[in-house]
Amino acid sequence: MNRPVVVKLGSSLVVDDDVVAGRAAEIGELVRGGTPVCVVSSGAVALGLRRMNVERRPRSLPRLQAASALGQPLLQRRWEDALSAHGVRAAQVLLTAAEIADRRAYVNARNTLHELHRLGVVPVVNENDATATDEISFGDNDSLAAQVAVLVRARLLVLLTSVEGVLDTQASVIPTGTAARSAVFGPGSPAGKGGMKSKVAAAELAAAAGIPTVIASGAERLPAVLAGGGTRFAAAATGESAFKLWLRFGKRVTGRVYVDAGAERAVRRKGGSLLAVGVVRCEGPVRVGDGVELCGVDGTPFGRGISSLDAAELAARPSNVEAVHRDRLILY
Repeated sequence: MNRPVVVKLGSSLVVDDDVVAGRAAEIGELVRGGTPVCVVSSGAVALGLRRMNVERRPRSLPRLQAASALGQPLLQRRWEDALSAHGVRAAQVLLTAAEIADRRAYVNARNTLHELHRLGVVPVVNENDATATDEISFGDNDSLAAQVAVLVRARLLVLLTSVEGVLDTQASVIPTGTAARSAVFGPGSPAGKGGMKSKVAAAELAAAAGIPTVIASGAERLPAVLAGGGTRFAAAATGESAFKLWLRFGKRVTGRVYVDAGAERAVRRKGGSLLAVGVVRCEGPVRVGDGVELCGVDGTPFGRGISSLDAAELAARPSNVEAVHRDRLILY
């Protein structure tokens, strides 16, 4: 099966009937041609606010979650109707950052998406805003889209927005991601919580994982976007396994472990495990299985991994005990 394309649409696009209808027709064409597509769709909160007769996004978390709960069925129906008009079925997949951070849930989500693609179904993915909190949320659906692209090992991530790409001060499209880093970003739309800054951050995350990414106009026909245009972020060369990609981009870090020069050298140059005796100090409520950032004595991060010990055990620095096994860490 071909590697999928992940297409993300923001709230301002999803509430536009013509945009959804147009992109659904093109997605249907891709699927019928043998290219799996995963849609990451904002819009549940925006559609829910319409039902609540509220024009601007509220700040209250319970009110936002209520809007999401009201709008999510409308959002899914919108995509089901639009895609079924072109002979393609849609499935609903709701995720939180907790599922991405947990390895078992991550693999289960990946297997589900793979099976849906095998069946020729388009998964419509959104964050489960009705239950997510600030502590366990992606922050915005741009970040979610990048995580989904890594999850399914996408061949391309497409972030559709209300403008032609990342714009410079003269409102001209910046063609490459390298140049886009120096752009000046404005605020997001009233209905959403993202904005161009979050799209660039998401594009850089996906590109770092080896997935080329484009930020382009949602009003543009999708085949034209795939062929060129917008702001394009080249994929970095990576030979990392799916587990290492998850560890680098999916696993949540709960603390920092500072190590002495000898321990850093053993990990960085010799490919060894981090032994607890080399730990200088530990910050954060680290427990067994938590993600930790590895730092030198000067505080410079050089990797991350999964802790084999609790914070108290790390502080005790037992001899000949692994704090982080070499197969469960990555270097920056």
